Amino acid sequence: MFLGACRLKNCILTVVVGLCTSLSLLSCGGSSSSQVILPNRVLASQGVTATLVFGSLVVVNGQNDTLPRVSPLSAGNAPGLIVVSPTRNIAATFDSNSNSVFAVDTSKQTSIGNGIHLPGPTSSISVPTADPTVYAAVPTATVNGFAFLGAVEVLNFSANSFTTIAASNAQTVVSNSQGTELLVFSPDSDAVTVLFPGAAVPPVDTSCYTNPPNQVCTIVLDSRLSRPVNAIVSGSTAYILNCGAQCGGTQQASVAVFDLGSLTVTQTIPVDAATMAYLSGSTLYVVGTPPTAPANSCTNQTTAATTCGRLDIVDLSSGTVTSSVSITDGYHSRMDLTTNGQLFIGSSNCTNIGNVNNPTNGEIRGCLSIYNIANGSVIFPPDNGDVTGLQGFTTRHVEYVAEGGQLRVYDTTKNILLINDFVPQGTIDIVGYVGDVKAIDFF
Repeated sequence: MFLGACRLKNCILTVVVGLCTSLSLLSCGGSSSSQVILPNRVLASQGVTATLVFGSLVVVNGQNDTLPRVSPLSAGNAPGLIVVSPTRNIAATFDSNSNSVFAVDTSKQTSIGNGIHLPGPTSSISVPTADPTVYAAVPTATVNGFAFLGAVEVLNFSANSFTTIAASNAQTVVSNSQGTELLVFSPDSDAVTVLFPGAAVPPVDTSCYTNPPNQVCTIVLDSRLSRPVNAIVSGSTAYILNCGAQCGGTQQASVAVFDLGSLTVTQTIPVDAATMAYLSGSTLYVVGTPPTAPANSCTNQTTAATTCGRLDIVDLSSGTVTSSVSITDGYHSRMDLTTNGQLFIGSSNCTNIGNVNNPTNGEIRGCLSIYNIANGSVIFPPDNGDVTGLQGFTTRHVEYVAEGGQLRVYDTTKNILLINDFVPQGTIDIVGYVGDVKAIDFF
């Protein structure tokens, strides 16, 4: 009886320990075999080449900057660019290893269908609505019967299929809020291609090559357009960024105010350079790197860099530039404004100075600039590498920055790396190259 009682107690103890272990794992975010939906989630693209580690979308706890015990989401071996829908229910990423786009249902934290293979690489995708339809610009796509390259792929993840809309050298695609009208930009072109994807005929629509303008495609030619590369859409208006001389054009950079209804340019606003912009109310922050002096000089900076970019603050009400400051150079493609007024600006192929991994008393500088909109000051954090992702939050004064393949956490009240028990080095420890970062919850 004594031995039997001991065995019974041991069995009960084993069950209790097992339950406690299971509950413990759940409280930490779940085991690797279960998918637990946590609040305040952020996705980081993890590109790796190691034998035992695969690329994926890593879930980050955006409240305390930790990696919960949650299964990563499959996204090929080299996911980079991440785009989320306005409602954040859909996230899409591009895997450069397989030239495929993967989509995720963030509410379930699961993949939607399989990855859809593209006919070439893309650096621009759009998810304009809560519907799992993704648009991808593929500049090297081939279309049978035509010598031209380029297309916008309309990816339907519900049906795991896509429709090709041929568009010459399509480099960048920008959608209106309904996904019914697309602005397409091509390098070495002074035109804007406007597509209406709902009228496209699958599997391959060649309306842009045969008889434009038509119900699918209109090519807008205007002498005020000079190497347009991107746009910010607000309602029925698009602010088109004319890259101008920086991208090989013959005109000064400018912002072209474009009416999406009539497909006409109504006004242009000259700026120093324009490859990226951020709209806040009636203020448009425009950045780029002018190709010549004195516009690209590092005014009021003590730096070893000989070339700098420019941030122009544009008042859209008056159509004028109200102020301009020097920032890091390179090709600017990332911007984010925090709730406490810190404008994070990121570029690639900039002038890197020093070595953040071997710091000395000298200058360390990379591709990140932080502009304080209240006092007009600019900070250049001591880091190196391309800035490929930015994400701020409304409930925390921090900014996630993917720079040089690392995921940094910045304290935006001081504009320095956040150092605490969770991120003692100011970096979230993700194995591999972090190419982008996006919040998939509103917080």
